[in-house]
Amino acid sequence: QVQVVESGGGLVQPGGSLRLSCTASGNIVKIYSMDWYRQGPGNRRDRVAAITWDDRTTYADPVKGRFTVLRNNSKNTVYLQMNRLTPPDTAVYYCNVAASEQIGAAPRSVWGQGTQVTVSS
Repeated sequence: QVQVVESGGGLVQPGGSLRLSCTASGNIVKIYSMDWYRQGPGNRRDRVAAITWDDRTTYADPVKGRFTVLRNNSKNTVYLQMNRLTPPDTAVYYCNVAASEQIGAAPRSVWGQGTQVTVSS
């Protein structure tokens, strides 16, 4: 079974930076993608950044130019470097991993527990 754990959240002042980490572990044959989502108070969960197995990246418009997603395949880890943070970036950030646990099997989507990011002075 695949487990996903996020870390790195916290309180930061506007204009500051944070780096989130997400590590997948367990019986992993192949990771297809590792995506970052966020959910602010009263909002839906939206994808903010994604990276595929061949390092193709996509970003949501609100974070383009400020957030960067990086991947360390040897550690099954993805990072979200967040710069120039603003109060609207306040949310719980979740990692979603699409991974297969058997050769030839379709990937399964697994969520982490989330990490809180608060941007406030």
